[in-house]
Amino acid sequence: MNTEIPIYIEYTFVIEPVQPWSEILIAELAEVQFESFVETETGVLAYIRKEDWHTALLSSVELLSRTDISISYQHQEIEQVNWNQAWEDNFSPIVIDNLCYIRAPFHPKKAEIPFEIIIEPKMSFGTGHHETTFMMSQYILELSDLNSCSVADIGCGTGVLAILAKMKGSSRTVAVDIDTWCYENALENCQRNDTESIDVRLGNCQVLENENFDIVLANINRNVLLAELPTYRKLLSTDGRLFLSGFYHEDLAQIKKVCSRLNLRYVSHKIKNNWVAAYFEL
Repeated sequence: MNTEIPIYIEYTFVIEPVQPWSEILIAELAEVQFESFVETETGVLAYIRKEDWHTALLSSVELLSRTDISISYQHQEIEQVNWNQAWEDNFSPIVIDNLCYIRAPFHPKKAEIPFEIIIEPKMSFGTGHHETTFMMSQYILELSDLNSCSVADIGCGTGVLAILAKMKGSSRTVAVDIDTWCYENALENCQRNDTESIDVRLGNCQVLENENFDIVLANINRNVLLAELPTYRKLLSTDGRLFLSGFYHEDLAQIKKVCSRLNLRYVSHKIKNNWVAAYFEL
């Protein structure tokens, strides 16, 4: 077995304004084989294996050609890093409202916590540490009637929200993500948590066309949410509920406005470090 640690190229991107463009840039970079990302106060650090790097690498990254935002970057070869070890050294377990314990396979169990989810996120978003995942998990934990509900998790990342919904008894759960890495990681995590009955699909919300769900979860970013809200509305069954996150408090008014046009009634929202999760229903 080849145990040689690969050499990586590190790109430092400085973005003005940083939000919401850093998340969009990460999504586009993932399409051209960048493997790891760190969001900074000024932009993004992105990493790609040296063997996958070439001079025209960024030519297909559409965001870099836009004139309404400023993105500068530089790159350098970095010392060899054992990424698995680095991840293990920096990933700590998290407990949400003393009801849900999200941990990695190498962390100890907590038998006193009702819902335990084992996640190996690799390159996927959704460990529970980010404010948006934390608040969306809180909403799921607050639902008392999931055992009779069908659930769609759009932009599932690691699959953590779909897994929690299934653990709480959802009758049918579908998880979708446009990123191949996320799709494969969600499949692995579903198997790891004995929730293989979750239907994990590769694609965006369009792969759910002509289906209906009692609950739709979408933790993505403001621009994608605003573009896809009409589709989410079509996916909802009678008296359906919609939970959204991935945007800031200052974006809530715009989200509410679009939802109101779609006859989605605002119910409540949570806020954590200026990130928001919001609940709407038909």
